[in-house]
Amino acid sequence: MVIPDVRLASDARAMRRGPWRALLEAARPRQWTKNLIVFAPLVFAGDLLHLASLLRVGAAFVLFCLASAAVYLFNDARDAEADRRHPLKQQRPVAAGRLAPGTALRASGLLALVALGAAALLNPRLAAVLAGYGLLMAIYTLWLKRLVLLDVLAIAGGFVLRAAAGAVVIGVPLSLWLYACTVLLSLFLGFGKRRHELALLRVAAGAHRRNLDAYAPALLDRLIVLTAAATILVYTLYTLAATTLPANHAMLLTVPLVLFGLGRYLYLVYAQGHGGAPERVLLEDWPLLLSVLLWGAAAIAVLYIF
Repeated sequence: MVIPDVRLASDARAMRRGPWRALLEAARPRQWTKNLIVFAPLVFAGDLLHLASLLRVGAAFVLFCLASAAVYLFNDARDAEADRRHPLKQQRPVAAGRLAPGTALRASGLLALVALGAAALLNPRLAAVLAGYGLLMAIYTLWLKRLVLLDVLAIAGGFVLRAAAGAVVIGVPLSLWLYACTVLLSLFLGFGKRRHELALLRVAAGAHRRNLDAYAPALLDRLIVLTAAATILVYTLYTLAATTLPANHAMLLTVPLVLFGLGRYLYLVYAQGHGGAPERVLLEDWPLLLSVLLWGAAAIAVLYIF
């Protein structure tokens, strides 16, 4: 009896269903919203109305989208077998057999080279940050994602590097306040994602990823509350103590929006069972999206009008 080559069958299916569409899906455009954090240093440095700075940060955003797409393609090619044991991730193009792993890896390498090459031409320091991001995410895919707590810390590191990219490309230092808020918020989202995975997979969690068996729901609940409270505290201190803000403390007006946003996200995690894909939650839950948009508008008004 001849057993068909699974890889060849996967390649054939990928060709029939359209590799370009599958590649775009595997690049996860929805998750590119995470890269918007590169604009944070521009806004809080007071350079939002400076066209040259805005264009440079916009270019950095595009390059981070290319780099993150490369990371997602690499991750999907490496984790295809584990993804097939996940009720949601099994629909990803590589895991579902709509995109050959080799094609995903080649596209990942090409996108990484284009992003790094363009970044080197734009700003060598940006290229260094982008290379650091790619290296960290590769280590995360190959090793860190299987280690308790370090997996979420690695995700937080990726967000910090995004913020650092926005700072270096316009030549301003990365604010310690922005650094602290970025780390805490990304940890909050990361622990929420782990909790969602545990609730979704239950006893099969360890079969998808070994370190999920080491996470206890009670531990994650405490970490989520801890990071949410710390985020609110640090952000409130920022509105009171940052020397770059107006002396009238008008930024305090944005604290209720942050409280609502975090509270709404907690509601979606605990009452609605969401949290596995923060970018999807943000784009699909209108109260949360509205709170973020209102916060952004209020922060810009405080920084540039008052």
